[in-house]
Amino acid sequence: MFTFGLTGGVHGFDPLILLLTALIVEAYVGEAAVLFRFVPHPVIVIGRAIDFFERKLNRPQRSPADRAARGAIVVLIMVICAGAVGWAVSWLGLNHDFGWILETFLVLFLLAQRSLYDHVRRVALGLKQGGLEGGRLAVAHIVGRDITQLDEHGVVRAAIESCAENFNDGVVAPVFWFVLFGMPGLLIYKTVNTMDSMIGHRTERLRAFGMTAARLDDVLNLIPARLSGLFIVIAAVFAPKGRPLKALAVMWRDAGKHCSPNAGWPEAAMAGALGLALGGPRKYAEGQLNEPWIGDGRARAEVNDIHRALYVYFVACLINAMWVAALAVVRYGI
Repeated sequence: MFTFGLTGGVHGFDPLILLLTALIVEAYVGEAAVLFRFVPHPVIVIGRAIDFFERKLNRPQRSPADRAARGAIVVLIMVICAGAVGWAVSWLGLNHDFGWILETFLVLFLLAQRSLYDHVRRVALGLKQGGLEGGRLAVAHIVGRDITQLDEHGVVRAAIESCAENFNDGVVAPVFWFVLFGMPGLLIYKTVNTMDSMIGHRTERLRAFGMTAARLDDVLNLIPARLSGLFIVIAAVFAPKGRPLKALAVMWRDAGKHCSPNAGWPEAAMAGALGLALGGPRKYAEGQLNEPWIGDGRARAEVNDIHRALYVYFVACLINAMWVAALAVVRYGI
């Protein structure tokens, strides 16, 4: 059932209006971290379940085929549970007084517009106030690479790459799947995306067990990632010294250079928009990753480039909200 085709229940808000409300509130106040001193964040709950299954079922002594099968079963269980919880929340939202409040808050908590902005901005502040070490400590919260090997330019590039990639994972894709399938779609996406971030790694321990999660995450991000790149291209039109045509050209040419079939689209668009070279060789705990450079601009990114990236990101978030608003207008014939 498509959210775009749903009608509000007796007591509920229309899903598109609910989504717009959540986008606006989350952009202003963030994810209300104070609340999570008393109740766990939904993603933390999902993560604990994934960790439980991984510890119980991913035994090193088992064959890769057995571990892959067990990982696929975990994905199936998690997806069914996420869909069931999402359906229950949607039903409450449509059929009970104030049930829509629960649904709105859950949508708000599963978006990452403001939190991503704040985390990336802290990298710029860390570099300005604490020098290289301050920047490294700040960027460690949003990337998984070995920060001890990063110089200032590497810290800046890592922050901008995270901003571009997580624009898809934390903003565009959740909205896309909510628009299509409501709360079940959103919860399923966030569950799969969390599984990919936790077990979808190419390490000896996780390669087989997390294979299904990683592949499903690739599928679910196929369309949203390309939309994310397009939104960044459009946002570059409005950014100071933005290069929209260059963003489009670099995205089309270099998106496939990324090891992920999806992350390269927003990352390449951002590289072109800012006139930078992103990606390239980098170190992780598992070893060196020798990827080609994305974009043909400066690799020596500066702190001010983080602020430029955040400007593009802010406008891209507005564009993401505008297409939801446009759907609502079409729906109601306003």
